[in-house]
Amino acid sequence: MHAFTAGCRESQTLIFLIDASVYVFRAYHSAYPGMVDRDGNPVHAVFGFARFIGDLIERMRPRYMAVAFDQRLANSYRSRIYPAYKANREPHPVDLLAQFEHCRQVCRHLGLAVFTNPEYEADDIIGTLGCQMREEGVRSAFITRDKDLAQLVRDGDLFWDYGARDQFGYHDIERHYGVTPERFADYLALTGDSVDNIPGVPGIGPKTAASLMKEFESLDDLYGNLSRVAAMKLRGAKTLSDRLREHRESAYLARQLTRITCDMELGVGVEGLRRRIPDMSALGGLYDHLGFGPFLRRQGERLTQLPVG
Repeated sequence: MHAFTAGCRESQTLIFLIDASVYVFRAYHSAYPGMVDRDGNPVHAVFGFARFIGDLIERMRPRYMAVAFDQRLANSYRSRIYPAYKANREPHPVDLLAQFEHCRQVCRHLGLAVFTNPEYEADDIIGTLGCQMREEGVRSAFITRDKDLAQLVRDGDLFWDYGARDQFGYHDIERHYGVTPERFADYLALTGDSVDNIPGVPGIGPKTAASLMKEFESLDDLYGNLSRVAAMKLRGAKTLSDRLREHRESAYLARQLTRITCDMELGVGVEGLRRRIPDMSALGGLYDHLGFGPFLRRQGERLTQLPVG
């Protein structure tokens, strides 16, 4: 597994693509729950997220960086395809919604490109930016806790839950999950995803799905050669092809939901993704409003001294 060190030159050749919402949630559930702003509103998630994003910049000193946030709206294209998509999730806590907007402000004041979209998820924004930058010869560091983004990893990319020990390169994905990145969306289509309320093929778990994706190049290849499944060395292989055939529609629906979109129209070029010098006046004003002490200000001042490439 690859390990990046603080401020290493290799990080200068990557675009750091931040799956922001998962880190806002992490901060909400783990960081200083008693913190409030001048009006008594909770701001602990903002503090924890700002500390995370500032630490990442200070440690890695990326030249390119973008932050993608989810919007949980019912008219997303996946919800139109499948209305039950993520319908099992509880609504966001009321005190968290306002904190999301402050987190976006923090990122903008830190000089970062910020993206959100009412139809597409952060995954799709990250996928689109990663593919766009790959065409420019820039590899990606996908900073996320979400395994779905593993499908985007290609040779030279990094898949990393920042703060966790493991950093995965391209070949590490298969060693860890049992399936190559190129086949990951099809793998998820077979297993389904209870977290996102995505149906798959009943009775197919990660091990069986990984075995199928090692034998077949894609979901299409699998369904074009179901007769071969019975001969595989899998428990219940003789009935597995019948189960796959019975739930074919569910598997293809799931793939529509699990496959990340990589061709959004974002209207941004390479220069728009360069990290800029933080606006300490705006950042300080926001931190004053939120009631933050000197810690994050000192961090922001240090960030102004870093080269931006």
